[in-house]
Amino acid sequence: MTVSLSGKRVWVSGHRGMVGSAIVRRLQEENCEILTAGRNDLDLTDSAAVDAWVQTNKPDVSIVAAAKVGGIMANDSLPAVFLYQNLMISANVIHASYRGGVEKLLYLGSSCIYPRLAPQPIHEDSLLTGPLEPTNEWYAIAKIAGIKLCQAYRKQYGADFISAMPTNLFGPGDNYDLNSSHVMPALIRKMHEAKLASSPSVEVWGSGTPLREFMYVDDLADACIFLTKTYSDAPHVNVGSGDEISIRDLAHLTAKVVGFEGDLVFDASKPDGTPRKLMDSTRLHDMGWSGKHGLEDGLRLAYQTFLAEGARGEVRAINDGISTFEPTGARAVNS
Repeated sequence: MTVSLSGKRVWVSGHRGMVGSAIVRRLQEENCEILTAGRNDLDLTDSAAVDAWVQTNKPDVSIVAAAKVGGIMANDSLPAVFLYQNLMISANVIHASYRGGVEKLLYLGSSCIYPRLAPQPIHEDSLLTGPLEPTNEWYAIAKIAGIKLCQAYRKQYGADFISAMPTNLFGPGDNYDLNSSHVMPALIRKMHEAKLASSPSVEVWGSGTPLREFMYVDDLADACIFLTKTYSDAPHVNVGSGDEISIRDLAHLTAKVVGFEGDLVFDASKPDGTPRKLMDSTRLHDMGWSGKHGLEDGLRLAYQTFLAEGARGEVRAINDGISTFEPTGARAVNS
């Protein structure tokens, strides 16, 4: 079954985050009406307010790209906040969408839902088969609940609610704050500042050996629209590039793209996090979808955006607070 978005009212919650803003950009190609509500207009943790907003605005499609996010330190020190707020956001948006007669809902999770030592590449069936990564288990548990809630509404009410699990993302609208950013934007900023300062070296936390998969965020947005239009089933779908790279090689590639020519110093006394995390995206690729941006091409685009946005991009990402994917610490490599 293929769903047309033409003429539909499509609500993107979390539209100011990196993922939400990419989805809004992609939706501009679909001849649809895009509905958004900023934090000052709608508190997604307030069930009555969310329900009233949906009843008033009557979206036909709901794409849930909203979450309370933070780095390792935030997840560790504020477990109740991360679990409660993300549970409320997921439950409120999903339930209000059902009550409001939304025809199609896409819920976005995170690869952190999978067990820390899941078999690689990580298949969708690995969910709930082992212990989670302790540094972000509170966020992961809330995201798992969101997936299961979509499945429950589908089973009990026949709601066409689906879920997608993206890999690590980067691109326009990323968070470049060195106190809370993901490894990719942290490396971009550190290499750039070291280049400007003619620094002899840049320190990278960890041994550099962990393997990670990355996807340019506009590719994820395209996959989200593809799934919204073509997929209708209970199992969640992994969205990844299928390619992985060591943190060491990623740091060297970032230095090449940015133009930093100094040394890279890896501090093996700092945490590495999960040894390897590669998503098995066979299900999605077998549907006929594939991304358009290779890692180096995406990294060049991300650096161009960083240069164009400067501090404005950082401030927007930090102040947003509603995004999709948890940053994992500026110099830590687990993601």
